[in-house]
Amino acid sequence: MRYAICFTPPSGDPLALAAASWLGRNVFSGEAAEHPGLKGLGVHEIAFHTALPRRFGFHATFKAPFRLSDGSTEASLLRELMHFSGRMEPVALDGLTVGRIGDVYGLILERPCPSVDYLAASVVQAFDGFRAPLSETEIERRNPERLSAPQFSNLSRWGHPYVMDEFRFHMTLTGPLLARDFPRIEQGLKAHFDPALAEPVVVTNLALFVEAERGAPFTVHSLHPLGRVSSRKIA
Repeated sequence: MRYAICFTPPSGDPLALAAASWLGRNVFSGEAAEHPGLKGLGVHEIAFHTALPRRFGFHATFKAPFRLSDGSTEASLLRELMHFSGRMEPVALDGLTVGRIGDVYGLILERPCPSVDYLAASVVQAFDGFRAPLSETEIERRNPERLSAPQFSNLSRWGHPYVMDEFRFHMTLTGPLLARDFPRIEQGLKAHFDPALAEPVVVTNLALFVEAERGAPFTVHSLHPLGRVSSRKIA
C-alpha cells in the first residue's frame, strides 16, 4: 500500500468531471469514463495519450507516493491530515490553464503562486515522518543520474526530486507526446477544459490518494477541507 497527498477537485466539480472524461477514469470511484468527442481527435487517440496519467488520476501532487514508515498507521496519518488541513487556508489558483511541460500537457499556472508553493512545501515537511525511506530500487526508478544537484538533494532528503524550490504546480493530462502532435492535442485540451476553467479554481481540500498495490490505479481515499470549520464557506 502506498499513499500520496494531493489536490483534486470534489467529485461533482465541473473540472473533476471534465478530467474524468478526458482521462477515461473517475479517480473517486475508479470506474471507467467515456472519452469526449472532440474535433480532430479520435477517442482511441485520446485513450492512447492518456494511458499513463489515467492510472494516477486527476491530481496535483504535494506529497509524492510513499509507503508508511515503521510505527505509522493509516489511522494516525488520517488524524494528522485532518488536523493539518484545519490549520491551512484555501488557495486560489490564479491563471490555471492548459499548458505544456516538456513533452507532456497538463494544467499549469500562467504565473507564480507563492501561496500554493507554501502549501506544497508545508505538506512535504509535515508528513515526512510518515514516509518510509526509499529503497534502492525506488531511488533507481527516479533516474538519479539525470537529476540536478538540488533535485538529487530533494530526493535524498524528502523522497522526491521536485519539491521545495523545484516544485511546479501541475495537473498532468497526457503522457509524453511527439512535437508534431502538440498543436492538435493542445487545441483539443483547450476545447474540452476551457469551460471548466472559466471560473477560478480554488484548492479547498487535501486529498489522500491510495495505491492498493504496486501498479494499481490510484484512487481518492478521502478529502480533507482546508481552513477552520467556522471560516469555511457553506455552499
